[in-house]
Amino acid sequence: MLSDLTNLHPDVAEIPDPAKLSGPVSTHRPRILLLYGSLRSRSYSRFLTYEAARLLERFGAETRIFDPAGLPLPDGAPTDHPKVHELRQLSEWSEGQVWTSPERHGAMSGVMKAQIDWIPLAVGSIRPTQGRTLAVMQVSGGSQSFNAVNQMRVLGRWMRMITIPNQSSVAKAYQEFDEAGRMKPSSYYDRVVDVMEELVKFTLLTRDVSDYLTDRYSERKEDAAKLEARVNLKAI
Repeated sequence: MLSDLTNLHPDVAEIPDPAKLSGPVSTHRPRILLLYGSLRSRSYSRFLTYEAARLLERFGAETRIFDPAGLPLPDGAPTDHPKVHELRQLSEWSEGQVWTSPERHGAMSGVMKAQIDWIPLAVGSIRPTQGRTLAVMQVSGGSQSFNAVNQMRVLGRWMRMITIPNQSSVAKAYQEFDEAGRMKPSSYYDRVVDVMEELVKFTLLTRDVSDYLTDRYSERKEDAAKLEARVNLKAI
């Protein structure tokens, strides 16, 4: 029988409530943090990141770009290291993020992965990324590939982020930027516009209800069990 749910704890198995998906709407500009994955002086992932930031500002967002130069390797420094502290503070500030990596050896760069590894799933009771929106982009030196963006999508899910459907992969990136580092007109540029527009829309849609969207049965069940254990302990 479909109604046979003997393993379900009905006290914490809430029926999704449409009313909880509406309410007070924030009026400040969407706060977007942008990360890029290269330290090269002529870094195409950095150029693409700045191009994305310009578009996000045009679409009404407030942006911050983290410079990964000087960020230690994960576990190679204490968490109060200035660059680690800066990155974590920016992640907490953000309502959405953009991750842009070059593809190296068929994967995202180590610089990109190090930044993500420094952002934990939880700091005390605060989850620095849960419920935030995410857009992923990559640049390649050769033909178009999706290895880096696919990897970043996996990490975004692991970080409990809302990764938007659209993404950007810029092939032969050295041909797509001028000497000043500005992106040339192309279908690649148009896709970046699409991605940033979509990111702002999803951020506006979800930022005020992200806590409800990421509220989980399993975690409510665990919290209820802890509360029951404390009550029973006090009764002894």
